Amino acid sequence: MQPSDNSTEITKDILLNPFMINHKLQLKNRIIMAPMTRNMAFDDLTPTPDMASYYARRASAGLIISEGTIIRQDSWGYSHVPGIFTESHIAGWNKVTDAVHTDGGKIFSQIWHVGRVNHPEFLNGELPFGPSATEMTGPVRRSNGLFYGKSRALELNEIKQLIEDFATAAENAMAAGFDGIEIHGANGFLIDQFLHYHTNHREDDYGATPENMARFALEVVNACGNAIGFERVGLRLSPGGHLNEIIGDMRDAGVFEYLLKKLSALSIAYLHTGNFDDSVRFPELNNQSMTEFMRSYYKGTLIANGGYTLDGAAEDINRKEYDLIAIGRQFIANPNLVDKLHKDEPFTEYNADMLKTLI
Repeated sequence: MQPSDNSTEITKDILLNPFMINHKLQLKNRIIMAPMTRNMAFDDLTPTPDMASYYARRASAGLIISEGTIIRQDSWGYSHVPGIFTESHIAGWNKVTDAVHTDGGKIFSQIWHVGRVNHPEFLNGELPFGPSATEMTGPVRRSNGLFYGKSRALELNEIKQLIEDFATAAENAMAAGFDGIEIHGANGFLIDQFLHYHTNHREDDYGATPENMARFALEVVNACGNAIGFERVGLRLSPGGHLNEIIGDMRDAGVFEYLLKKLSALSIAYLHTGNFDDSVRFPELNNQSMTEFMRSYYKGTLIANGGYTLDGAAEDINRKEYDLIAIGRQFIANPNLVDKLHKDEPFTEYNADMLKTLI
């Protein structure tokens, strides 16, 4: 990711200039710290002092998006992920946001429910749930030999409660001092499960047609927007089936086209691509990448993510392919990535051992 001599100045000119998302949110540059699960919270899911220092060291980013933060007790499918549903969680996150703001940064909370990507081990023996009864077969990541299995279908009253709980999590995030929230609607987790035919077999108001399949995502966005202001709400999406055993369906494009057009009318802060490699093109998305597909139908601020270099991102932004670039692993390796770009300093290469601590 180290910029070449020939492209350094244009990269800096494009990426290091301020960007106005809306009247409530001006970023000091176009480089976003992507959300990354770190599994470092206390046993009760409260953020730790080390997490406050970790995020504060990256405050030079235009915007930090926190690791996935669960909205209620049955949201988690991994150990030691942080929550945002108790007073202790809010107090812990207040220390994080204070540290980031003291160092001149901005930070959004990514609020999250895993849905069927869970195991009875985390649910007091109960089955995980999703839009429909399905079955996963792979190993539970970051676990000791657990495997996914069956999930049950949500009842209508449970769906309504989940919408309220997302809105409450958004309010809690604001109470914790965040500048806004990103709803995690990507990567095969709960909201994404409603948006793909592979995982949504419902025949009621939340399934069978693009309008119905997009309903849950739109109701969550509207509930959060009404609670804290739409200008403080972002959303991450994965239109292509690529993670957590979601298989793409050629009908999925119609669901996301409908959703993206509706989101364009809501004046939310941004959309964010949920992908690890955004060079991949998906047959179900008219052989486009996720970001290309979203840009086709969404007219607001778009954050690209997924294996980009800074030079390549600057060129893409200059061509108006997207507006902001989210960087993940290189922010782990280089807490001062933005400062290094300013000073033309070489970047440290990422390696997996860096995940063992919050450096």
